[in-house]
Amino acid sequence: MPLLISALIVCIAGSWITVRIMARIAATPGRQNHSWYLQCAAAGATTIWCTHFLALLAYMPGVAGLLNIPLTLFSFAVAAGGVLSATVIATTSKNRMGPAMGGAVLGLAIAGMHYSGMYAVDFGEHMAWSVPTIALSLLLGMVFGTLSLQCLLRSGNRHRELLATVLFVAAIAGLHFVGVSAMRTTMLSADLTSGGNAPVVLGVALAITTLLLVATGGNSFSIDDATRAESYERMRQMALHDALTSLPNRVSFNDHLDQVIEDAKKNATQFALIGIDLNKFKEINDVRGHAAGDAVLVTIANRFTEMLGKGEFVARLGGDEFAAVHLTSNPDELAAFVARIEEAINLPIPIDDYAVTTGGSVGLALFPKDATDKETLVTRADLAMYRAKADPVRTVAYYEPSMDETVREARALAADLRTAMEKGELSLHYQVQTAIATGEIFGYEALLRWNHPERGEVPPAQFIPVAEENGLIIPLGEWVLQTACAQAAHWDPAYKLAVNLSPVQFFHPDLSRLVQETLESTGLAPARLELELTETSIIDDKQRALEIVRRIKELGVSIALDDFGTGYSSIDTLRSFPFDRIKLDGSFMKGIETNSDAAAIVRSVLALGRTMNISVLAEGIETPRQLEVLRGEGCVAGQGFLLGRPARPETLGLQPA
Repeated sequence: MPLLISALIVCIAGSWITVRIMARIAATPGRQNHSWYLQCAAAGATTIWCTHFLALLAYMPGVAGLLNIPLTLFSFAVAAGGVLSATVIATTSKNRMGPAMGGAVLGLAIAGMHYSGMYAVDFGEHMAWSVPTIALSLLLGMVFGTLSLQCLLRSGNRHRELLATVLFVAAIAGLHFVGVSAMRTTMLSADLTSGGNAPVVLGVALAITTLLLVATGGNSFSIDDATRAESYERMRQMALHDALTSLPNRVSFNDHLDQVIEDAKKNATQFALIGIDLNKFKEINDVRGHAAGDAVLVTIANRFTEMLGKGEFVARLGGDEFAAVHLTSNPDELAAFVARIEEAINLPIPIDDYAVTTGGSVGLALFPKDATDKETLVTRADLAMYRAKADPVRTVAYYEPSMDETVREARALAADLRTAMEKGELSLHYQVQTAIATGEIFGYEALLRWNHPERGEVPPAQFIPVAEENGLIIPLGEWVLQTACAQAAHWDPAYKLAVNLSPVQFFHPDLSRLVQETLESTGLAPARLELELTETSIIDDKQRALEIVRRIKELGVSIALDDFGTGYSSIDTLRSFPFDRIKLDGSFMKGIETNSDAAAIVRSVLALGRTMNISVLAEGIETPRQLEVLRGEGCVAGQGFLLGRPARPETLGLQPA
């Protein structure tokens, strides 16, 4: 009886492991299946083989001494080969009948093992067989084997592994017990029941061996499941977190924001969405290299992680853009959180033997005050962030309804500007440039004008930023350069032509080629063209800017530094770049008559120009007194309403009316 119980335990446990391995094989494509195929063959064959001999020993203890060892081992090989073939057919066949065919092969494998195992017992001439019973045993093995694999691989039942195991057990046990009854032996029962303790010892050894194999299979599952879980967690981490900073990424941010909005609606609570953009990241990246840029991002991300408290979340959306969520409606707590963000982005960041400071712009939108859906909330936080970025005074801005109107107006203006470029609504006016000492005209500056059919005259200060933000500044700048050069080529006398370059246009990779082709196509002499750029155009990447300036100078074109005295103006810039002219910003003219500081600045710039042998042109001259002061200080050239207002070329007599 103990051996029979052992046979049943071995059959159930081994069938369960074999079925689970088959299921794993079916769900796991690729080469990693090879080891599972071998484990499946080993587990299935051992289960069938040990179940057979344990049950046989239970009924015929004396049979242990009659075993033919080579045939006994051969019966195991039959089982292993059959289970392997059945598994391959069932799991790889593209035919829907693949599992059924594999199940039929499984039944034949069980039968092959059973009957080869029976032949391994040396009954001599004392054994006979019942063919009908053998046929019935084969039928049972094939039917239950087919049902088992069909249920496992084609059924949608969530308990299919359990049902497949029951049918697998039925295939083994049914074929065995019916197959044993097919055998007729004339040996004395005393001969078959003799053997002392040897059958029990052999049976225990078989049971232990099988259970060890089953345990090994189960352990393989545990290891594989743990590995899969670890791989899944690693993939999940990679999918939801930024690889560089380990902060949650855009996908994770969107999921988190969806959940926060759902909870806020359910609980009638409020929260703040905060957009964060680093101000000097591009400069650090370009000047110090990408390794320095990465170090900045990692440092700031670590600071963000360390500062987070309950109900606070920060993600990196990409580049130098971050987003944060703060779950509170308390203004003081929100202000404290924003202060921590500012501290994180404003503290110096040590990199090797130097330190950099990025600074940043922060925009806030409140739910549900500013928006009740994710898309609108994100858009309005971005609007507030861009407002903070555009404001020279503040770095933090809260969303205001007027920002939407500003955006709508900018979009409408951009659409109108595209239309104006297509319909030829743009024109060039020119402002005279004269020698202050003599009043002689030596050149004109080209100024872009837009006469809108409905809006009227649109100031350049209004539409130029729109052109830069919407990618229109490059074609617009090309049109200005081409048109101005074409008109100036026909001027008589051959005055100098000054044309402004926007920062975006200046760093266009084809700028020098564009200038050369424009000069060639219009016939304008290079010495008559002067290109004006501001220091803000070159400060972000001085090395690259210097290379561009040199290439333009090689064409014979002059370069002027516009709006000098504001922003980043420095002696180092004048010393590094081969400027032909400094244009003193017109803001200094307003106080030159009464303000001693303004007069001192003008005097210093003029002295600097003389020292460095660079001509200085003063802009914004509007009164005779201003002109008189400049003449007294030795200023070479001037430009302003007093000397001449911008006008069409035909009005100035530069071309026929």
